[in-house]
Amino acid sequence: MTRSAPSAPPPPPDGAAPDPTGVPDGGPAGPEGLGRPRLPSPLQEVREPAFERRGLRLLLKRDDLIHPLVGGNKWRKLAPNLRAAAESGAPALLTFGGAYSNHLRATAAAGRLLGLPTIGVVRGDELADRPLNPSLAHCRADGMRLWFVTRAEYRRRREEAWLAELRERFGPVYVVPEGGSNTAAVEGCVALGEELRGLADVAAVACGTGGTLAGMAAGGPPAVGVPVLRGGFLAAEVRGLQEEAFGAPRGDWRLAEGFHFGGYARTAPELTRFADDFEQRHGVAVERVYVAKLLYALTALAETGDLPPGAAVAAVVTGAPDPLTGP
Repeated sequence: MTRSAPSAPPPPPDGAAPDPTGVPDGGPAGPEGLGRPRLPSPLQEVREPAFERRGLRLLLKRDDLIHPLVGGNKWRKLAPNLRAAAESGAPALLTFGGAYSNHLRATAAAGRLLGLPTIGVVRGDELADRPLNPSLAHCRADGMRLWFVTRAEYRRRREEAWLAELRERFGPVYVVPEGGSNTAAVEGCVALGEELRGLADVAAVACGTGGTLAGMAAGGPPAVGVPVLRGGFLAAEVRGLQEEAFGAPRGDWRLAEGFHFGGYARTAPELTRFADDFEQRHGVAVERVYVAKLLYALTALAETGDLPPGAAVAAVVTGAPDPLTGP
C-alpha cells in the first residue's frame, strides 16, 4: 500500500527554510542556482591529547560549512545529480529516504531553490496517517511531494521494475538513490579527496551508503570509513560504487567496524559524553548520527596505535547538528 501526503504549492509557505543565497525560487535549473559553495571547505586543526600522545595531528575537514542549506557531503553528492537532472530535461527529481532523512531535506531545499519539483519516497506507509515529524514537515514546506510506501516496497528501491512503476505514476522523473550515492555522486566526491591530497596522510569519513568514501578514496590519501549502520555490508557497497564509477576499485581504503553504537541514529551515554566534551573543548558543534561516531572511532584508533605514526588525520565533518531534531 502506498499513501501520499498532501504536497505544498511551489512557493514555500511561512516556515519554509530561508534562502540565504539570495537566489529566488525558480532560479536557473542547475546547481549554479543554489548559490556559491564554499569550496575547498576549510581545514581546521584541533589539539587532542589522544592524538598528540602518538605524535598524530587531528584536522577537521569542515564540509559542514560548504552551503547553508545543502551542506556537507550532501552538496558534493547532490550537485552533480542536480546538474544531470537539469541536463536531462526531467520535469522532477525523485529520491528515497526514511522519516528523518537528511538527504530528503537537502534534496527538498535544493529543489525549491532551483524551481525543480521533488518527490520523496518515504519508508513506512503508517506515517501517512500521522502528523508529519519536523523533518518531513520541512521537506513538504520546501515543496517536496511525500509518497509513503511499505517497508517491503521500499526494499525494492533498486529494482528496475519498481522504478518503472514509479515513473508510470510520477512521469519521466530523474531518480536519485537513497542517500544520493550513485556514479555521479561518487565522481563528485573525488574532489574531496583531491582537496586533502598533500595536506593529510589519512582521510576519514563516517559512512551510511558509502558514496562519499568511494569517491574520496579514489581522489585522495589513504582513507578510513566508519560505518554508522550494522550489517557488515558496506565494503561490498563501496567496491560496487567504485566499479560503477571507475570500472574497478580505486584508492587505498579500509573500514573501521564496531563503532555504530547499535545502528543508525543509535547512541549511548559514552558517545554523548564524548561529543559533549569535544564540543566544549573545541567550540565545534558535533552532529551525533555520523560525526560523533567518526571522531570517537578515530580517537580509539589513535589510542590503540591503529593509525600511522606521525600522521596528519583529516576527519570529514559531513554535516552540522540538525536544528529540527537535535544534535
